Amino acid sequence: MKTDLYETARTTVLEAKDALVALSRDVFAHPELNFAEFYSSRRVADELAQRGFTVQHGAYDLETAFEARFGTGDLVISLCAEYDALPSVGHACGHNVIAASAVGAALALAAVADQAGLTVVVLGTPAEEGGGGKILMADRGAFTGVHCSMMVHPWATERLEATCLAVDHFDVTFTGFEAHASAAPWKGRNAADAMVIAQVALGLLRQQLQPGDQLHGIVTNGGAAANVIPAKVTGRFMCRSLRLEDLNELQRRVRNCFTAAALATDCEVDFTDLAPIYSHMESNQRLLASYRRHAEVLGRSFDLDNAGVAKPTLSTDMANVSLLVPSIHPMIKIDAGGAVNHQHEFAAACITESADLAITDGAIAMALTALDAALDDAWRSDLLALGS
Repeated sequence: MKTDLYETARTTVLEAKDALVALSRDVFAHPELNFAEFYSSRRVADELAQRGFTVQHGAYDLETAFEARFGTGDLVISLCAEYDALPSVGHACGHNVIAASAVGAALALAAVADQAGLTVVVLGTPAEEGGGGKILMADRGAFTGVHCSMMVHPWATERLEATCLAVDHFDVTFTGFEAHASAAPWKGRNAADAMVIAQVALGLLRQQLQPGDQLHGIVTNGGAAANVIPAKVTGRFMCRSLRLEDLNELQRRVRNCFTAAALATDCEVDFTDLAPIYSHMESNQRLLASYRRHAEVLGRSFDLDNAGVAKPTLSTDMANVSLLVPSIHPMIKIDAGGAVNHQHEFAAACITESADLAITDGAIAMALTALDAALDDAWRSDLLALGS
């Protein structure tokens, strides 16, 4: 009987391949930024609704989130579907692939939900790219009663997990006074100078950062005219650390750089938090081992993991989920021709045959991993106990 359930799940994904690929391509063709994924959210949710899932749009007080449910079993498996794009480079992180693979895994599990005692939940999670949609949803109860959660993420290499850094996203605004840059510069307070001083301070701070700490930022508005001393200059920044507790100290030192720059230029500085803090990730090793076994059967290999090559570093709001329920976030390889995530070339690779294969392979591997947990009595009991 167990063998039949695995085969049913696998076959269900393969039979849905054309629809899953069409879903991926459609989301790709409609890139939408965080919290504005109106078309993509509806498109992904509708695919599930048409296949018997009960769908709630605008779930957890987020307009572009959804929750889709199937089954009545006591073991609740959640699959996270991302679908937001990036400014200027569109789906260069492959969230179209993530959404389609989550739907594929959900369809596979729905086909065996009664026999395996499952409730299948697909969470449409907006704003992974800097908005923290999963964190907001988690705070509002989206993962309450969930026993494990999964997603796969397209990458240039096959990796079981990344080093997921805790991250703070924030905007900085320096405010001074305008003045004629030639006739009366002494009457001005140069907000652009404040930003320059802050960036120099951050560059010097990098010499004393702990291993794993990172800083990134851009100037989003640097002034309007060369002969007008700018009164308002803005920037967007991120700081990352290996763990949440390390991030707290890094935040303090980073913000001191901006505060000092404001003092030096007689400007004011304001900080605007853009999202909840993303945490570090703690992958569930039992789920990960099962995922690996099924992925290898599908022909995928984890040579870099076997060789002990350093894990890639990234940040994701899925990390916060991992601190609440057993979770995995493996990277699934697509042939990107040497490109890496967040490049135009990687975006182009996300609608190739290699990306299409990643959709079905990822869906099958996740579905069979969930079945392993559901059909192993001891593992199932452990998960149910965690969720009680």
